[in-house]
Amino acid sequence: MPEWPQSLARRTSDLPRLLASVPEADAIPCGWLAQWEEIWCPLASHIATLIKPEITKPPVVGIHGGQGSGKSTLSLALQEIYKKAFGWNTVIVSIDDLYLTHAERQALGQDVHPLLVTRGVPGTHNAQLGMSLFAQLQALKSGEQCQIPAFDKASDDRLPESQWHIVEGPVDLILFEGWCVGCQPVDADLLAPPANKLEADEDADGQWRGWVNDQLANTYSDWFAMIDYLIMLKVPDMAAVQRWRSEQEKGNRSNAQGSTDRSLDEAGIARFIQHYERLTKQALTTLPEIANLILEINPAHRVSAIQPGKAT
Repeated sequence: MPEWPQSLARRTSDLPRLLASVPEADAIPCGWLAQWEEIWCPLASHIATLIKPEITKPPVVGIHGGQGSGKSTLSLALQEIYKKAFGWNTVIVSIDDLYLTHAERQALGQDVHPLLVTRGVPGTHNAQLGMSLFAQLQALKSGEQCQIPAFDKASDDRLPESQWHIVEGPVDLILFEGWCVGCQPVDADLLAPPANKLEADEDADGQWRGWVNDQLANTYSDWFAMIDYLIMLKVPDMAAVQRWRSEQEKGNRSNAQGSTDRSLDEAGIARFIQHYERLTKQALTTLPEIANLILEINPAHRVSAIQPGKAT
C-alpha cells in the first residue's frame, strides 16, 4: 500500500474539506475510491496549497504522463473537486488541443520531414499559441472571456472556432496536461541509435528526431518554463502505453466531432506509438529529476508509489 510522504502530508490542511466533496464529485472515477484517502485526496489538497493570497496570477500545474496514464482523468477530477470544495475556476489546457492543423502538419511533412505529418511530438503543436494562451488566462479579469482551441482526434484536425472552449475570468488555477509536458532535450549523441523500427526505417539519418530535440531545446523550453509545479504520472512501460492507447482510440471514435474519420486500427496504433516511444522512455529517465512530484502508475492503473521530486 503506497503512503503519502509525510513531508508533503504536513501541507494538506484542506484535506477534510476536500473529503466532504467526494460524494458529489461525478468526475471521480470509481477505481480511485479505493485509493482516495491515501492518494488522491492528499494530492488534491497538496496542489491546493500552491494557491496563496500573495500570488497575483493563477499558477500553472503541469501534468505529465505517457499515453493513457490518466492525465485527463486527473485534470477533470481536480477541476470538479476544486469547484465544489472552494468555488475555484480551474481551467484545463490539454497540449493535444494545441496541435497544428492537419494541413499545417502536411506542410511540415513536406518542408522538414514526412514523419511530422503525424501529430504528437514536439514541433507538431502551436507552442507560441500555448504561451499566449497561458498569458491571456493569467490576465483574465471578471467578465472577460478567452477561447481555448479544441482538437478532434478522430478527424485528426483542429475544430472550427465555433466549437472551441470558452473560459470566463478570473481564473484560479491552470492545469496543463499532456504526454510530453515538461520533457527535456538530450545530448545529440544520444539520438544516434534508432529507438525502434520506425526510426530505423523512416528516420535513418536522424533528421526527424534531431529536429524534435531542437524544438524541446528552444520554443518548448520557453513554454514549459511557464509551469510552476510539475506532476509526473510515471507509466510502467511501453506495453502498458500501447494497451491504454488502444482503449483511448475507441473513445476517440465514439466522441468524434469532426466530419472526417482518421482513427486508427491496431496496426496503426502500434506504428503511431513508435513516434512517441523515444521521448516516453527519455522522460522515464530524466523527468523524475525535474518533476516536483512523481506518482508511479502500475499496469492496473493504480498508484504503486509516491515520490517527492524537485523542491519548489
